[in-house]
Amino acid sequence: MVKKEVDCRGLACPQPVLNTRKALEEITAGQVIVTVDNPVARENVAMFARNAGYAVQVAEEEGNFVITITKGEAPGKAPDKPMEPVAQSTGEARPLIYFFTSNLLGQGAPELGMTLLKSLCATLAETDPPPDKLIFLNTGVFLTCTNSPVLQHLKKMAEKGTDIISCGTCLEYYRIKDSLQVGRISNMYEINEALRGPGKVITVP
Repeated sequence: MVKKEVDCRGLACPQPVLNTRKALEEITAGQVIVTVDNPVARENVAMFARNAGYAVQVAEEEGNFVITITKGEAPGKAPDKPMEPVAQSTGEARPLIYFFTSNLLGQGAPELGMTLLKSLCATLAETDPPPDKLIFLNTGVFLTCTNSPVLQHLKKMAEKGTDIISCGTCLEYYRIKDSLQVGRISNMYEINEALRGPGKVITVP
């Protein structure tokens, strides 16, 4: 049986799940053995694998958690059957738009808001296909400029074809127009047309 080991110790959410998914995609059948060093990562990886229909075993070893995920047929048991993808509509798919109105995610502690935002952008960057468009407004425009903590993720999405636009008025207001590092400058007319168009808009407050 093929065995693939993935060391996710020290990695923040959602990286352990993303690394696990990648490892599972690289094998037809066998086991992916994931090592994490905290209960949150343990639960996230195990839940992801179970939701995908794989057999999961979790053990604690020397302060770490070892998650064994079996894909395909294991000795003495029927083959695991991953969940079937949701059937797609026969109609034309709606564009997916993420609307960022802040450089933090949610209300409350700024540190937590930044951690959640990094996690969201890292997840979106690994999504296939990625969002069709990202729109940045107000303090959200800081995310597309120099020193943005999510710049690498935004650039990755841009390389995959995501249209990234930042409000020109907002960039001017914060005097960071010359610091734009990814995407292009837009205006309220275009932003309004995108928000009221046929696309599905997900607002990130």
